[in-house]
Amino acid sequence: MQLSEEGHSVVVVDKNRDAFRRLHHFHGKTIVGSGFDRDVLFQADARRANALAAVTSGDNTNILCARIARDNYEIKNVVARIYDPARADIYMKLGIPTVATSLWTTQQVKRWLLPADDSVEWTASSGTLHLVERIVPDVLAGKPMSFYDHGDSIRVVGLIRGGQGRVNIEGLFAQEDDVLEFLVTTEGLEELKSLIESGRR
Repeated sequence: MQLSEEGHSVVVVDKNRDAFRRLHHFHGKTIVGSGFDRDVLFQADARRANALAAVTSGDNTNILCARIARDNYEIKNVVARIYDPARADIYMKLGIPTVATSLWTTQQVKRWLLPADDSVEWTASSGTLHLVERIVPDVLAGKPMSFYDHGDSIRVVGLIRGGQGRVNIEGLFAQEDDVLEFLVTTEGLEELKSLIESGRR
């Protein structure tokens, strides 16, 4: 619903028509059916989609939907909800970002569906220091963590890889689909945005 309210074109697919009753203030399109049915995907205009979130109650179904979206419809930004966190590493190796049910929030979903999203996770009471999460773009994969530090305005303070967080990142190199945790000044927000979008300092 939040994506719809922000002006994005959203299609919700569910096998249960009654599920749509929970979509309050929703301005998108609803389709009754399965997320991996070709006719349903055609109705959803999957060929033109920029992102897909697979959020059924079954891990296998979610991964199947995500893989079809990526491989058959070339949808770049996909994410699948999983109930068994032990499967996260397997799915990440398939190139499918996952979010465990316990971590499933609108912000987590948006992070994968809208990589260019420049949202802030936390701001200090002074309003001059911020904590932000950013997905490593493909063009910056392989760079050492120190590459992302910039002057007095940007510092990498943590890493989430394969669903596991860590703060001991010295000597590590960024990988595709890593999520980096940054502490930045207000000025650093724009500098970080430029770095992530352009792939260079």
